[in-house]
Amino acid sequence: MRRRLSGRTVLLGVTGSIAAYKACEIASRLVEHGASVIPALTRSARELVGPASLEAVTGHRAILEMFERPVPPEIEHIAVARRADLFLIAPATANILAKAAHGIADDWLSTTLLATRAPLLFAPAMNTDMWTHPATRDNVALLKQRGALFVGPGSGRLACGTEGEGRLIETSAILEAAAMALTREKDLAGKTVLITSGANHEPLDPVRYLGNRSTGRMGHAVALAALCRGARVVVVAGPSEVPPPHAAEVVRVETALEMRDAVMERLDGADVFIAAAAVADYRPETRHQAKMKRGGGSLTLSLVPNPDIAAEAGRRRRAGQVLVGFAAETDNVPDHGQGKLQAKGLDLLVANRVGGDGCAIGSDESEAWLVGAENGPLSLGRLGKDALADALLDAAAARLAPAD
Repeated sequence: MRRRLSGRTVLLGVTGSIAAYKACEIASRLVEHGASVIPALTRSARELVGPASLEAVTGHRAILEMFERPVPPEIEHIAVARRADLFLIAPATANILAKAAHGIADDWLSTTLLATRAPLLFAPAMNTDMWTHPATRDNVALLKQRGALFVGPGSGRLACGTEGEGRLIETSAILEAAAMALTREKDLAGKTVLITSGANHEPLDPVRYLGNRSTGRMGHAVALAALCRGARVVVVAGPSEVPPPHAAEVVRVETALEMRDAVMERLDGADVFIAAAAVADYRPETRHQAKMKRGGGSLTLSLVPNPDIAAEAGRRRRAGQVLVGFAAETDNVPDHGQGKLQAKGLDLLVANRVGGDGCAIGSDESEAWLVGAENGPLSLGRLGKDALADALLDAAAARLAPAD
C-alpha cells in the first residue's frame, strides 16, 4: 500500500460526526505510509477534535476558515484543491454529503469540494436512520453517478446507543480505499481475479491442529494490488494474521480440502487464478473427536496427502485463463520453481526463498524469482511484497486478452 500512497498529497476533510476523533488515527496512518496530509476541519468538527492534534500528526497547518490569511497570500481553497491528489472526507456527515451533491459552498470545505479535480472519497458516519433516509440515499447515488467514491459505513454500536449501519469504517479500509482511488491505471478492469491466501489448519482433535507460519501478507498484497488495478477480487482465505482487503469478496476456509472445494467452485468464473496460500501438503489420517490425552511415551501421527490445488487448477483450466503459483524453497530456489511451474501446468510462478534471515514468511519483503512458461527464472531481487504483487500482476495482465 505504501507504494501507492507515498509522495501523494491527501486533503483530509473532517466534519462534525462524533467519529471525528478518529481523524487523527487516519491522518497518522496516511503519513506512516508516506502521504502528505493537509487537514481541514469544519466548525462542528472543531467541537470534537482539536486542530492542534491534527497539525501535530500531519506537520501541516489545519485549515479552519474560509477567510484566513494564508502565507504566502493565495486563494487558498483553489491552491489546495489543485495540489491535492485525493480529497478524503472522513468522517463524512449527512450534511456534507447534501452540500456536495447539490453544490452548496458555504464554508471552506464545501467550497473546495467544488474547486477540486482530485478524486473524491467519502467515509460516511452517522445515525442509521440518517444514513438510510431517502434524501441521504439520493445524495449518495447522485455523488456516485458523478464519480465520487465511498468506503463504508460499517455496522455496529453507534454513539446514540443503537445498533446498525452508520459507524465509520475501520481505518485500514479507508487506507485501502485511498490506495484504490489513487491508482489511475485500471488495466484489470472487467476481470475477475481469484486468490488463495493464508495458511491451513488441519485438525488433530478439537483442540490441536497442524499448521504453518503463513501470515497472509502476500495474499493481501496481491488482492489489494488487483483491486487497485480495477479487478473484481475473490479471496479464498485460510487462517491468517493479515486479513484480506475489505473490498474483496472473501470466502473463509480452514482446511486444504475446504480451500480446494472453494477454489474449484469458482475457478471457471476467474480470468486470473493466483495460488498465494501456503496450502498444507498433508493432513492427519484420523481426526479425533475427543481431545487426545497426554501419555508417557512418544506419539506417532499418520498423515495423508492433501490435493495440490494449483496442479488441479492447471488440469481444469479453461482457455484464456492465466494461472499463477507460488513456491517456497530453501535451496536452488529458481530451479525448483521452474520444475514446479512445468509440473503444475501454470503460466507464471513466484519462487520465494524461505529459511534463514531472508525468509519471506512473516516478512514484508521477499527474495523472489518470477518464472514464466516461455522463459527461465527472472530474479526480482529482494523487494517489498507490494512491489512483488504488482510485478506478478504486470506479467499476468500481459497474458490476458483485452476485456470486452
